[in-house]
Amino acid sequence: MSILFISDVHLCAKSPYITDGFLRFLNYRAMRAKALYILGDLFETWLGDDDCNLLHRNIAKALKSLNQKKISCYFIHGNHDFLLGKKYARACGMTLLPSNQVLRLASGKKIIILHGDILCDNDGSYQLFRKCLRHIIVQRLFLSLPLSIRSRIFSVIRSCCIQHTKYKSKKKLNINLKTATDILVQNHADIMIHGHTHQPTMHKIYRSKKDVFRIIVLGCWDKYGSIIEVNEKNNDILFIEFPLGETIKY
Repeated sequence: MSILFISDVHLCAKSPYITDGFLRFLNYRAMRAKALYILGDLFETWLGDDDCNLLHRNIAKALKSLNQKKISCYFIHGNHDFLLGKKYARACGMTLLPSNQVLRLASGKKIIILHGDILCDNDGSYQLFRKCLRHIIVQRLFLSLPLSIRSRIFSVIRSCCIQHTKYKSKKKLNINLKTATDILVQNHADIMIHGHTHQPTMHKIYRSKKDVFRIIVLGCWDKYGSIIEVNEKNNDILFIEFPLGETIKY
């Protein structure tokens, strides 16, 4: 059985075709896996676990089905859904993980997984903003506000971020490969899997002829779904993209 990794699905009521494609993925592909790791930004917006709308309930029900089939589901917060809490995680039957997690395969190889926004450390203003938003006191204050006010605040922040991003260079928006390599070295890992940048690719970094780091970037879910599949038995790593209007065939 395989381990699946996804990121940046960005589910929202305005994009029902993405929701439909994601539900098909859960029903037809994830049901055959050993585990599913969601590396952040499952939702386009998360204002708190008390925002119990139809989309959130349907996704929770679908993820809970994995749990009932003894398929493990894990979640790392992204920059869009970092307020997703224990209450919703329990409803989904998924386990919340820290911002980066090291997995050891049966072969002994180590994979480090994370959302990926901390790798964009060329963008100092974003990292400062991220640190502020992730502060526990800021989060508690925000979640204490009525849901309607939280929604207005989010809309203003999002509009400002979109405008600000237009004027940023590609260097600031892309990951810093040195930072990624340093994290791999610190954790004695061989492979890194992350999302966030919406630019699916694989970087190979050679430390020597035999010592190669692989940094694999997941794509966002838009016209296509984006999956990384790891086979523990033979260490095969497959990057899979599929049209959201179709069922994945294996």
